[in-house]
Amino acid sequence: MTARQAAGAAAEEEAARHLAGRGLRIVARNFRVRGGEIDIVCRDGDAFVFVEVRSRSRTDYGGAAASITPAKQARLILAARHWLQRHGERPCRFDCVLIDAGHLEWVKDAFRPA
Repeated sequence: MTARQAAGAAAEEEAARHLAGRGLRIVARNFRVRGGEIDIVCRDGDAFVFVEVRSRSRTDYGGAAASITPAKQARLILAARHWLQRHGERPCRFDCVLIDAGHLEWVKDAFRPA
């Protein structure tokens, strides 16, 4: 595992602990399909929550939030559609956990499918 991969795994672990500590149930991690990946899948009551985790050690170039481009959102939505086909249609939302220079921010309902 490279240093970058280790840092990403550590950020995802921190995000999962944060979400679980606030009542979400972690269902899956690193769900991959051709064309997309979801870092963390949770349950919040009846709804599935698809979570993108982004970590940046510096806030140059807009920080973690700026890296979730419309193209990245489209890949997350594609993966979420596959998840829902396999696990049943139900309400869902897309959240982001942003870690900028060690500061964690959980953004609920960060974006919606078009």
